Amino acid sequence: MGKLFGTDGVRGVVGFDLTPEFALRLGRAIGGFFGRGSRVLVGRDVRAGGDIVAGALVAGLLSEGVKVYYAGLTPTPAIQYVVKNEFYDGGVMITASHNPPEYNGVKVIAGDGIEVPREDEVKIEELYFKGHGSSLEWRSLAEPPEGVTGVVEKYVKAIVDQVDVDSIAKRGFKVVVDCANSVTALTTPLLLRKLNVRVVSINCHLDPLFPGREPEPRPDTLVDAATLVVSSRADLGVGHDGDGDRAILIDDMGRIHWGDRSGALLAAYASTKWKSFPRRVYTGVSSSVVVEDYLKPYGVEVVWTPVGSVTIARMMKSEGGAIAGFEENGGYMHVPHQYVRDGAMKLALFLEVMSSYGVKSSSLFSKLPEYHTIKTKVKASREEALCAIELLKERFSGFRMVTIDGVKVFGGDFWVLVRPSGTEPVIRIMGEASRKERIEEVVAEVKNIISLCLRGGGL
Repeated sequence: MGKLFGTDGVRGVVGFDLTPEFALRLGRAIGGFFGRGSRVLVGRDVRAGGDIVAGALVAGLLSEGVKVYYAGLTPTPAIQYVVKNEFYDGGVMITASHNPPEYNGVKVIAGDGIEVPREDEVKIEELYFKGHGSSLEWRSLAEPPEGVTGVVEKYVKAIVDQVDVDSIAKRGFKVVVDCANSVTALTTPLLLRKLNVRVVSINCHLDPLFPGREPEPRPDTLVDAATLVVSSRADLGVGHDGDGDRAILIDDMGRIHWGDRSGALLAAYASTKWKSFPRRVYTGVSSSVVVEDYLKPYGVEVVWTPVGSVTIARMMKSEGGAIAGFEENGGYMHVPHQYVRDGAMKLALFLEVMSSYGVKSSSLFSKLPEYHTIKTKVKASREEALCAIELLKERFSGFRMVTIDGVKVFGGDFWVLVRPSGTEPVIRIMGEASRKERIEEVVAEVKNIISLCLRGGGL
């Protein structure tokens, strides 16, 4: 059987492997999974081909007797919030998240608002490759999709209800918002105005060609936003991805911070405010050990997980809950709100932290230990990657390790993660140390060990 789902949903290049025919067939498989009479909420981001994919997929759902509700343009976490709280049987979001502009895709959401678990992805794939299709009497196909309004407003209100509005409003913050030319332009400025925050916007007009920057927020794509934070004397900056479930923060000094650093700060604060939730966070193995270093004094346990927000969310829910889950890429799950990544919720919560402590964003980030970081990759097949991982386990056998997704080694003065990519034929290498020379030395050794497998040596 073939495979459709990747780390988070189904993705492909519009008009090439993501065609109307593909979307129709996938819609029938998703409809077969949810079942006749199910209520499914559908939304999309601004990406090119979104209307085509949505139309074909909705046709597939309708042909399976699914009752479809269409929300139009909206962030992924808004669809997820409404699915969960208005008791839909499921949802579908048309998005390729942070992928380049030529991509689009499909996320399938369960009734609890979280993307369907891996075992349900397999069920949908089985239906797809079997060419699933129901033959329903014509009378059962009489209902068209029903338009749904108010999704954005309900979602923004839910975030506002989670934070101390008065405390934030009194500070009169100014925030630079980089919407990546996509659907957070409909939510984040609206949210900030409700919090009495002055908005300085960049790339906040909707454009499926993403003219401002790539839809993935990271240090090299947020240079303009960071410059604007400094020049406008803003208190904070935020960069979203294409569907709004991630947020990378920029402090008032223009420094761009990865999501594991902001996640550690937010989780520590949340553990002191929402005391009825377990003092536990879940984060992917790609996150920095700064998470453990910072959260240990707060009595917060860190659970390392395989990379992927779906995995993190499902593990948190099945293992008794947590106060938060987060990723190095900017995803943050504020569990008192919902078990999924939510960029706008993350931003609002960080503003509350700043107002509660009465400090600048740069002061908060300065509390965290500083490490020198290397992120790189080596072209390799999956077999070569697995060979290298086994050799690395032998080389670092005397160190603490996490082996749930590749191998992560915790040294006395460094950490390094080596894992096969889930999206391309490469081995990803990430590492940190307090000294630049130390992490360069460790990564060089790791690459030498990997080269043994690339030459056909090793195991």
